[in-house]
Amino acid sequence: MYRALTRDIEVSVEPYYLPEQSDPEDSRFVWGYRIVITNRSAIAVRLTHRYWHITDENGQVDEVSGPGVIGEQPRLVPGETYEYSSGCPLDTPSGMMFGHYQMVTDSGETFNVAIPAFSLDTPNLRRVLN
Repeated sequence: MYRALTRDIEVSVEPYYLPEQSDPEDSRFVWGYRIVITNRSAIAVRLTHRYWHITDENGQVDEVSGPGVIGEQPRLVPGETYEYSSGCPLDTPSGMMFGHYQMVTDSGETFNVAIPAFSLDTPNLRRVLN
């Protein structure tokens, strides 16, 4: 489990490999990840946008941004938790992801909340070091 805390908004990530959706012989590797966002602050916030920086093991970068998550823009009151699952395909057997969510308070203040960097590693991957 990976965690980050920004302005008392906690983001936890749990990645997992999806062998049934992957095809290593065709260079297709797929991971799911579960995100839990907990509002530990004293004010309500709404998640309005997301940004992802995804890097495969060859250093190829893909950036993804857009409104909300999985078609939603959840509002979290103090103490509330929101969770969702999504996925990420890569052409290599490992990579990493990180990013941020843009939040807005009821008074209109916007700020970014860090999504912790997390690794995407194929189980039982054997690496050869030179």
